[in-house]
Amino acid sequence: MEFKNNVTRLLDSKKVAYQLYTYDYGAGIESAIQVAEAIGLPPAQVFKTLVVVPDQTNRKPMLVVIPGPDTLDLKTLAKGAGLKKAKMATHIEAEALTGLQTGGISPLALINKGFDIYLSEQARAYETIAVSAGQRGANLELSVKDLVKLTNARLIHL
Repeated sequence: MEFKNNVTRLLDSKKVAYQLYTYDYGAGIESAIQVAEAIGLPPAQVFKTLVVVPDQTNRKPMLVVIPGPDTLDLKTLAKGAGLKKAKMATHIEAEALTGLQTGGISPLALINKGFDIYLSEQARAYETIAVSAGQRGANLELSVKDLVKLTNARLIHL
């Protein structure tokens, strides 16, 4: 079965090389670490996308892309993004803001949708990283350089 969605179509149209991985999301595979196991990559190379809401109303919501095993330090993020404070969006807020289900939120699915995108500089340790393909049960691996270029992500120490 060939898998296609808006993200894979975008990458194909821009001639961006990627490796697609699909897995059974409903089979207890929900954390980025479990996804890494399911697709056969080291957990630190599988990045998750978190939705963060800034404290200032004039600032856009943020997508923060960090290694699967990591926890986001909101103070460090706020400092790096020039904010006083930031808070994690709840599952409901994240889905409402992105239009995607948690577990399927991807910076690649939200290009030009008004999000500030931050990528952990830990991504520099790899030639390629895996991120969600924009829906549950699908991840894709692409070069860090392509991810940054396509999403306009800011590499940031988190």
